[in-house]
Amino acid sequence: MSSYLTGRSNPETDDAEETGTEPKSSVAKRPVTIHRPVKHRVEAFTVISYIGVSFFAILCLIPFWMIFVGSFTAESKLAISGYSLWPSPFSLQAYQLLFSGTTLLDGYIATLFITIVGTALSLTTTASLSWVIARRMPGISRPLTIFAYLPMLFTGGLVPLYLLVTEVLGLENSWFSVILPIMMAPFLVFVAVAFFRQLPEEILESARLDGAGEARIFFRIVLPLSKPILAVLGLFYAVTYWNEWFTALLFISDPTKYPLQLILQNLIADVENAAQIPSGGAAMAVAPVYQLRLAMTVVTVAPVLLAYPFAQRFFVKGLTLGATKG
Repeated sequence: MSSYLTGRSNPETDDAEETGTEPKSSVAKRPVTIHRPVKHRVEAFTVISYIGVSFFAILCLIPFWMIFVGSFTAESKLAISGYSLWPSPFSLQAYQLLFSGTTLLDGYIATLFITIVGTALSLTTTASLSWVIARRMPGISRPLTIFAYLPMLFTGGLVPLYLLVTEVLGLENSWFSVILPIMMAPFLVFVAVAFFRQLPEEILESARLDGAGEARIFFRIVLPLSKPILAVLGLFYAVTYWNEWFTALLFISDPTKYPLQLILQNLIADVENAAQIPSGGAAMAVAPVYQLRLAMTVVTVAPVLLAYPFAQRFFVKGLTLGATKG
């Protein structure tokens, strides 16, 4: 019976009227729902894709593994049976020869100088040229576009290049003779141009209204926003410089300035060069030619394989940037 009929007050309803809430007895109990995890059905295509990619990855890793194993296999076994999946008998003779002299150290110094200095110069020239082309400046962007595009269609040839580097520039037996001929890749210039044109124009206009010049905009705004594409360009240029040996063969005749790739090429092309790897009394009677080639391949390729995973996230981001919008 309600309170106004009985003359008695109900404390629950009185409190509810004062606070503006419903009384406890009138609140309906809500059903409790239990969320169970939804089981996703694995499609057959997904399973087949994983199996196919894994199989392809194994096929790609087998040659590297066999080269690595062969560098630790005795020369007598390599000469008879060739490659194997396990080093038997185990031998460190090739690595002892490589590290006994100064040839490997000199090769690393030359390759590191060419790669580091060359990549820095290439990034500077490519980014600068690409930014000017991307800005569509009247009277200068179009001629520079033609200047960057023509080398993709025509080349001067080997003889003019040799005369230019040796006679005109005088860079014979210099590491810059390897750097300058490949310092700018036209394809990468246009990749950078496409990236620069996607930058927000509002940010650039705001910087101009604040009094910033083109140089300050480029160094303070554009370059910090362009880290993904710069990482992609740097990886391409670094791998190119690290693997370059033909220009070194043309312009470098001093063995102490040979890069690693040229040393490896000489080992593959000429068996007699294998005996010249160690220095002085460290030379053995018979150099392990096959094992030495494989060991030299390992010490040459290993730095690039170890450095690539660290740059992979920038590499993927730089290539996919602009592919989707939203």
